[in-house]
Amino acid sequence: MNHQKDAFITISVIENAIEAQLLESILDERSIPHRIRSHHDTAYDGLFQTQKGWGNIDAPDRYQSEIKQIINQLRSHHFAK
Repeated sequence: MNHQKDAFITISVIENAIEAQLLESILDERSIPHRIRSHHDTAYDGLFQTQKGWGNIDAPDRYQSEIKQIINQLRSHHFAK
C-alpha cells in the first residue's frame, strides 16, 4: 500500500478566520481530509499573520485542485468587494 498519496501538503494560504471557517465547513461536508493551521502566535501578537497570511490549509495532494477550486469560489462570491 502506498501511504505517500495520503501525505499532507500545503495547498494554499488562508486569508482570514472567516475564510478558514467557511472552508473547513465545506471540506467537512465533503469528507475531504484536511488541517487548517493558523499562523497566529501569542508570543508575537499575530506578527506572522501579517507576513504570511492568516494560516494554511493542508490536505492530501489528490484533493489539491478541488480545494483550490473551493477557495477560488469562496473568494469570488463571499469576499467580492
